[in-house]
Amino acid sequence: MAEDLHRVELTDSFLARLEAIETFLIEADAGTAFDDLLDDLRSLVIPNLARFPRIGRRYLDHPPQSAEALTLLTTMPTGTADSLREYLHGDYLMLYTVADELETVYLLTIRHHRQLSFDFAAHWPAGN
Repeated sequence: MAEDLHRVELTDSFLARLEAIETFLIEADAGTAFDDLLDDLRSLVIPNLARFPRIGRRYLDHPPQSAEALTLLTTMPTGTADSLREYLHGDYLMLYTVADELETVYLLTIRHHRQLSFDFAAHWPAGN
C-alpha cells in the first residue's frame, strides 16, 4: 500500500532566510556547513516532513514572550497561529505550517541558533 505523503514547499521567506544563513556561515568561515544544511534539507528534513507533517512541536506550546511577537500573532488570521509548528534540526530551527486540505507543508522560515535577531552594531555607533 502506497504511503500518503504531503508535498513540502519552501516559501519565499524561507528561501530568503537560507540566503542569510549562507552569508552568515561564509562570514564565519564555515561555508561547507551551508552545503551540509542543503544536503540535510533534501535527504532528511523534507522527507521527514512529507511523511510526518506534525513531527515538529506546536509553536504555541511555548509562545513568545516579547510584546512584538505577541502582537504579530494577533494579526494572523484566526486559527493560523494554532497551525504553526517548530522543527529543530541540528543548529537550525524551522517554522512551518501544515495545510491538510492541500496535503502540503509550508516551510516558513529557518534560523541558525547563533544568528542574532538584531544588528546591534547598526543601532549603536562605535565608541559608545
